[in-house]
Parts: sequence; structure tokens; C-alpha cells
Amino acid sequence: MDIDAAFGIHPAALSLHARRAEILAANLANADTPGYKARDLDFKAILSNTLDKDTSLPLQRTHSTHLKASIGEDTLNPKYIIPSQPSVDGNTVDGDRERAAFASNALGYQASLSFVGGRGRSLLTAIKGE
Repeated sequence: MDIDAAFGIHPAALSLHARRAEILAANLANADTPGYKARDLDFKAILSNTLDKDTSLPLQRTHSTHLKASIGEDTLNPKYIIPSQPSVDGNTVDGDRERAAFASNALGYQASLSFVGGRGRSLLTAIKGE
């Protein structure tokens, strides 16, 4: 049995959610810092790249010159957010947007954590034979 296949994408999603929470928390902490540029991860793009890399959903290369799908280091780097309303001091943090993104990220983290926990309990039950 392949343990990675049993848990699917959720372990990778948990680490991405944790990384994004760090970035969003830094944005919120620097909301009053002049010149601070807010950043965020493109969670959907990173996760789709991870799915493309996953062996359960391989991309088929029909020619030797086709590029291989991989998740690059630049994909995991946070991108700067384009502000909806510029500020005088150059800070690009939008508190409402950051709090909403943080709450959404926390819900996604909790959902993945619940899935991993439930799957772990199911595997333990199967191993014990109950």
C-alpha cells in the first residue's frame, strides 16, 4: 500500500496552508509599516502544479521535446499584491483583504487536517482489523 496515495494531496496542502498563514500573518503585522509591500502565495496555481507532478495524475508527453511538469522554486515564492487603493506611505497591506484571506486559509487548513486525521483513523481501523 502506498501511504502517499492514501492521503492524496492533503499533506502538501497542509504545508502550503502553513506557509501561506506565515505570509499573511506577516502582512497583518506590518499593516502600519511605511513602505511594506504585502505578499501572498497563489495557492491554487501551486496546488495544481503539485497535482500535475503527482504520479496519480501524470501528464503524458507525446514528444521528447515536450516540457516536463514540475513545481519550481519560483512558484513557492510569494508574489507581491497589487493594492486596490494606494496609500500615501507606500504600504500595500489591505487589512480587510488580509483578514479574509487568513480566515479562508485557516478553513482550508482545518479541512485538510480533518481529512488527514479521518484517513489516518480509517487506516488504523483497517490495520487493527476492527
